[in-house]
Amino acid sequence: MAKSSVQYVCSECGWNGPKWYGRCPECGQWGTVEEFHEARAAAGSRTAAPGRTSRTQSVAVPSTGRTAARPITEIGTESVKRLGTGFSEFDRVLGGGVVPGSVTLIAGEPGIGKSTLLLQTAGNVARSVSRNGTRHDVAASASGDGHSGTVLYISGEESQAQVRLRASRINAVEPNLLLASTTDLATVLGLIEEHRPALAIVDSAQTIVSQEVDGISGGSTQVREVASALIDTAKTLDIPVFLVGHVTKDGSIAGPRTLEHLVDVVCQFEGDSETALRMLRAVKNRFGPTDEVGCFDMSGEGIEEVTDPAGLFLSGSGPDAGNAAPVEGTCVTFTLDGHRSLPVEVQALVTTSVLPTPRRAVNGVDPSRIAMLAAVLSRHGKMNLLSNDLYISTIAGGQAREPACDLAIVGALASAATSKPLPRTACAIGEISLTGQIRPVPRMEYRLREAARLGFTTAVVPPLRKPLHIEGCTLVEVCTLQDALDALGLSSNARPARCKETA
Repeated sequence: MAKSSVQYVCSECGWNGPKWYGRCPECGQWGTVEEFHEARAAAGSRTAAPGRTSRTQSVAVPSTGRTAARPITEIGTESVKRLGTGFSEFDRVLGGGVVPGSVTLIAGEPGIGKSTLLLQTAGNVARSVSRNGTRHDVAASASGDGHSGTVLYISGEESQAQVRLRASRINAVEPNLLLASTTDLATVLGLIEEHRPALAIVDSAQTIVSQEVDGISGGSTQVREVASALIDTAKTLDIPVFLVGHVTKDGSIAGPRTLEHLVDVVCQFEGDSETALRMLRAVKNRFGPTDEVGCFDMSGEGIEEVTDPAGLFLSGSGPDAGNAAPVEGTCVTFTLDGHRSLPVEVQALVTTSVLPTPRRAVNGVDPSRIAMLAAVLSRHGKMNLLSNDLYISTIAGGQAREPACDLAIVGALASAATSKPLPRTACAIGEISLTGQIRPVPRMEYRLREAARLGFTTAVVPPLRKPLHIEGCTLVEVCTLQDALDALGLSSNARPARCKETA
């Protein structure tokens, strides 16, 4: 092994140099420069020194011309076959499945369900491999370049018995699923090299420790070393690896920022601990889009994908409410989350304030826009709610924070103030400016087609840039806030509405 050289690396921006600084010369952050010992050789790129053994020496580089430079026109991608995770929502976020040799980082809050999602994915892949009849002898596969028909789950946080209990609860017990519990990096790499699995999962990056570098478990030096070693092994053996990452108090991924640059895919698993809804987003993806979102439902039996989350954020006042009477103080809008359009019901309550400063309480809505919308409603909608207590909320943890939800928020406030309920089959989409104008929003066609699919027959929208024909839905184009209130039947005067209807 080559003699280790000491470098000082900034965990925030990745700057490195031979001298320690209290403040990083590159990004200016204090206390982020740490000592880093570079002692590991790249897998298969060099041999160990005579008389000594390297943990990367046993990794054989397949004779596929990986290191040879070739014209890009001669490099084909037909042999790249993605591996399905068993969740269509997960596959869509990844861009169609897991790419062989890729390293995917799954990050999220503690207890959000990262380990459960990956263990259930491991069970799905192991079950799929078993049904396809591709299970091979592990010893024979380990001696060649092919992969065995197994899935390897390595946990540095739980024992094998603990993982087995969780696997029994979520129905992920498969004979092709191999479990290991270790925190030693050399052991982890040895298990991957020995079994050559179809998929390897390491839970988590902050618990694995390399004996070749200094630093505590979860430190910047250790995390960088663990990630680099796993990436080398994944690329060399062409094995996809899922890596679980912890997050800090502010929600960012723990460890050096270079960790996100090293891996191929970074996914954020989000959700509210008070609800069962979970969202999987791709923050970085070298093999697919980064604007996709997967919806999952967390239960005692594991995680279930929600292929049609349209009804999650609607109460009984939507089109599917049957003959139920409409409720005042509610308005439905449609938001965009990636390529998916989701309906969100905004509820509002307006009461007389007994405080010197009226109260503004919101949930799922941008708090900074409520004061602005109340002022615009007072000035241009002739409806003064500045001295009232305003309570605005969404249903089931839905998010109505984009500007396209302005019109629905104002509609819910006006409905609550006038005690006039909106029709169950009506929705409102649009941004409101300080001058009281209704401004267009992006991807209006996606929102309106989803509204028509769910049974909404009337949509109050801004002036459209190009004519749209949405079957089963009447589009009411409005230019000002007063026109929108008239179209919704919430105006405080009897002035006729100046709006344009499009069938």
